[in-house]
Amino acid sequence: MGTSIPNTLIPFPKTHQSSFKSYHPKFQVSPFISKTTTTNGKPTFTCKALSNSNSSLTSTINDLQQQQQQQAQQKQSYEPDIANVWRKIHGQDNWAGLLDPMNPVLRTELIRYGDMTQACYDAFDYDPYSKYCGGSRYSLNEFFESLNMTHLGYTATRFLYSTANVNLPNFFKKSRWPDKLWSPHANWAGYVAVSDDATTKVLGRRDIIISWRGTVTNAEWVADLTNILKPLNQEIPKCTDEKIKIEAGFLELYTDREKTCGYCKYSAREQVLGEVKRLVERYPNEELSITITGHSLGSAMAILSAYDIAETKLNVAKNGKKIHLSVFSYSGPRVGNLRFKNRMENELGVKVLRVRNVHDLVPKSPGIILNETIPSWLLNLVQDFPWCYTHVGEDLELDHKKSPHLNPDGDSACAHNLEAQLHLIDGYHGKNQEFKRTTERDLALVNKSSDFLVDALAVPPNWRQELNKNMTLTEDGRWVQSERTKLEDHPEDIDFHLKQLGLAAP
Repeated sequence: MGTSIPNTLIPFPKTHQSSFKSYHPKFQVSPFISKTTTTNGKPTFTCKALSNSNSSLTSTINDLQQQQQQQAQQKQSYEPDIANVWRKIHGQDNWAGLLDPMNPVLRTELIRYGDMTQACYDAFDYDPYSKYCGGSRYSLNEFFESLNMTHLGYTATRFLYSTANVNLPNFFKKSRWPDKLWSPHANWAGYVAVSDDATTKVLGRRDIIISWRGTVTNAEWVADLTNILKPLNQEIPKCTDEKIKIEAGFLELYTDREKTCGYCKYSAREQVLGEVKRLVERYPNEELSITITGHSLGSAMAILSAYDIAETKLNVAKNGKKIHLSVFSYSGPRVGNLRFKNRMENELGVKVLRVRNVHDLVPKSPGIILNETIPSWLLNLVQDFPWCYTHVGEDLELDHKKSPHLNPDGDSACAHNLEAQLHLIDGYHGKNQEFKRTTERDLALVNKSSDFLVDALAVPPNWRQELNKNMTLTEDGRWVQSERTKLEDHPEDIDFHLKQLGLAAP
């Protein structure tokens, strides 16, 4: 979404769409930009800004192609590296020597996967006045195109849904119009995607990504947790150690289903396992990776689903070759106990990199008192207590007070914001090094759903919204809520893949 002439600030319905596409957040083109061709064959873009006085201001943007060429050159500067070093970037050596100082390829990948995590927020319908509240604004087939993210080179293969029966009111959103709900029980929870052929060649492998939605700014959702550890083998039989435990709310969110709802008749667990199995079998002779991302509550789901994939051996191809499985966690909470950590890291070999703002409260919960920060002898002594939690993986600690662009007194929601965290990654070079931005990532993105930027930048807070809140002017002069394509539910072959996994169809 652009910042100079954003779609959301034009108070009229969209009438046409320019064929020009720019994938840098600073240079995306409004539907009100028209394209003409000059005598030298180069396109010229004319942009009209609408005002209350019905007058129009036109300006010509001639450097857009040049900006795209510069981006392509920047992309080429790291593409050859990622194909050769992607295993290290994804934690083969537990990110040794890559975090301090920050490896530039790792920084680029953290931002790229962070953008794909942010896509969950940008696509989610939060509006309680919308009859589609709780769903995705965009269809599966047009998901990345609608978000202007086709440059990443991934294809969304399925949506993930969770049942709103779980008691997490700060996570689930429902419409105020119960008679017009798109689903009475479901909430859209994320997506699965796979790299296309061109991107696969660049990355050095076919990348399967699972991205889980969390809570965009609200850090209060942690108060909804029961803070009680539950044995994992009660819901995941492949786990044979009854002392491996997970926070009960996370486990319920992952495994609960609602048989009367088409979207939730399969649990989130069944949905993701079925899709991973399908994709692994679709590319039997290729180098594969499985990358799972999530922010906030979505981070907990990412870690839990990564454990599950490894425990059920879905990351082992038919030829016996192990598929690299990694998690990029942003602002995530603790998920399970010490036995869960040891099983995931030491026995299953799942690689987890946790990125967090030191001022964020969510990564400090649950297990505020008994956690990995206490002496190891004491942790081993109390590890079976029902309120003792430990983080998994490696830790990348950021500090928003080091950025001159952010308000140092930002509240807890600001400290938890994903766009702000991506800004911090962009400027991070090492623990004791000065904050210095490395790309032209648009600062305005930070205020997309927060009020975190310093006032001197003059970027309005919480600026992102749908054009006219999805209201459309009809031919008879009435404003009505736009209709959307029915959301895709489940692939036809999901029962086949679940049966092979030993999971009975609902």
